[in-house]
Amino acid sequence: MTPRLILDSAEPGSGKTRVLELLALLCRSAKLTLSTTTAALYRRIAAAADEGLPPPTVLQDEADAIFGKNSTPQAEDLRALFNAGYRKGATVDRCEGDAKNMRVREFPVHAPVALAGLAGRMPATILTRGIPLHMRRRRPDQKVADFRERDVRVEADPIRDTLEAWASEHEDSLADARPTMPSRVTDRSAEIWEPLLAIADLAGGAWSVKARRACTFFVVTSAADDEKLSLGQRLLRDIKALMDTEASGVTAMWSADIISKLVADPESEWRDLWGKSLDQRRLAKELNKYGVKSKDIRIGVGVAKGYDVDGPTGLRQAWDHWLVPSESATSATCATPQLTALRSVADTDQSATSATEALHEFTLPELGERGTVADVADVADTSRVTESRTRTGPPAMPSM
Repeated sequence: MTPRLILDSAEPGSGKTRVLELLALLCRSAKLTLSTTTAALYRRIAAAADEGLPPPTVLQDEADAIFGKNSTPQAEDLRALFNAGYRKGATVDRCEGDAKNMRVREFPVHAPVALAGLAGRMPATILTRGIPLHMRRRRPDQKVADFRERDVRVEADPIRDTLEAWASEHEDSLADARPTMPSRVTDRSAEIWEPLLAIADLAGGAWSVKARRACTFFVVTSAADDEKLSLGQRLLRDIKALMDTEASGVTAMWSADIISKLVADPESEWRDLWGKSLDQRRLAKELNKYGVKSKDIRIGVGVAKGYDVDGPTGLRQAWDHWLVPSESATSATCATPQLTALRSVADTDQSATSATEALHEFTLPELGERGTVADVADVADTSRVTESRTRTGPPAMPSM
């Protein structure tokens, strides 16, 4: 598996392109591009496969311009390529030749990919196959050295050589690895994170701790972010929240009451859905997707359309399947002994961590409100490059 690296930011000038430029110096057969076609990528990946070489590393800048509001056939083809290509062995069929000599050719599409663009414009199907890093512009008081590629290349070459030697030495061990996943990291998320956790485990030391903390945050903690929830999931969440505030023992609620409570907040998104407030018809349509059905509900002496909490078509079954449970609701059953041990090891290790290295610890309290934000000012640490040059003996995993 090759998870996609997704770099985004609220505004331009946040270091996304700079990260791609650095990756171009470190990755195998890197191709940094602002504009490409699906056909060109098919043939570039296929050419490497025909020669028995690993696929190129695709570094796509300004991806927001490709996957904007107005989707095009070209964008859909690229999206399909990036979606399918995270899995080794993935192929697509395309027709080649003129009308008389038309034939179907199977193109390999597996390749490492990093995409950079403005936040909120990446297709959801790509996001589920990637690891997002939310970038932000550095503050005026944060100073970094000027970037000169000819100088940086001198610094990057030994790092790339060390990474290549380390990967070659441990290829068989990594192929056989079956790393243990943190709690609640399953299905595609586990698939995406498995190679990173395998590398971290093999690197040893505190890397296993850091990698699993990062995995837990990116997959579990940030899963409840509004930007990651669909409209229907946000509706289920908000209905659950308002029912939780009602008197205990509430087993049903009328549709009209649900809507009146949802739109009571002046900032509620349910006050303005494409120019109109949420109504009972739209409420029923959205909830029906999750198997929640409206019915005649008797409350006191009155009868009106509404929703049961329990039952096969009630709200609870949708909450259980489609909402991420809170930490408090799952901590007793989800915290495995292994993770508890990892956290205790990490806590003792942090006392010896410098202020600069602490930014890369991925400990949840240090990450702040969004947690996945990377400061451009923290990209370079030349002292570690110097250290990698003087290291002797068999290749070890470079520090980051």
